[in-house]
Amino acid sequence: MIFTDILALIVVYIYVAVIFVVAEMVLKTRPEVSRKFLHIMVGNMIFAMPFFSDPWVMVWFLTLPITIGLFFLTEYSPVKIENSVTESGHALGLFFYALIWTILIAIYSILSPANNPKFYIWIVALAIVPMVYGDGFAALIGQKFGKVKYTIFGGTKSLEGSLTMFVITSVMSVFVWMVFTSIGCTMPEFNIVYILAISAIATVCEAFSYGGIDNLTVPAVTSILYYLVAVL
Repeated sequence: MIFTDILALIVVYIYVAVIFVVAEMVLKTRPEVSRKFLHIMVGNMIFAMPFFSDPWVMVWFLTLPITIGLFFLTEYSPVKIENSVTESGHALGLFFYALIWTILIAIYSILSPANNPKFYIWIVALAIVPMVYGDGFAALIGQKFGKVKYTIFGGTKSLEGSLTMFVITSVMSVFVWMVFTSIGCTMPEFNIVYILAISAIATVCEAFSYGGIDNLTVPAVTSILYYLVAVL
């Protein structure tokens, strides 16, 4: 592990700690808003990923420890830890949220060329976008302004929330693509059609997912689609 990795880890851990404190203390009176605030703000870690020399540093020293820590905040933990953040939503939602980061970084590091383990790190970032920003803002907008409701597999969503997810996912995917390109990440040629199509599929996937499982299904499906685009 080189100095830049250590510095990146310190910065990210401080950032995550501050976000957790704000979510737990300042927003404690509104637990659902607190959970979504945490959901969206922690997702900004995608912009730190290119600054790690090796993605495995993120796995072993960042995403995996956070995943384990979040498990102990769920109702399935052998040690009961009272908190307002995880108790406000699906029991395993935030755990799945961290778990998929770990899984995707590990998989796409393995798929990358041996001499460039960060080759596909952009896929991980774009796969996380619909979960972090799309789903996060969809829930907030849907709960406040959602009028047209629909139910799939027992999960009730709103048309307004789903449209928000599509729009936010598309916009943030373009933004992330441009940021990663500007800092020198290896990227395929920009194609807005791919982004819009994958954003639409991610939105449909979220609509069919229920009970926090969308934190696994949406990034997984999105990453596969971007990988197909990159390979083909």
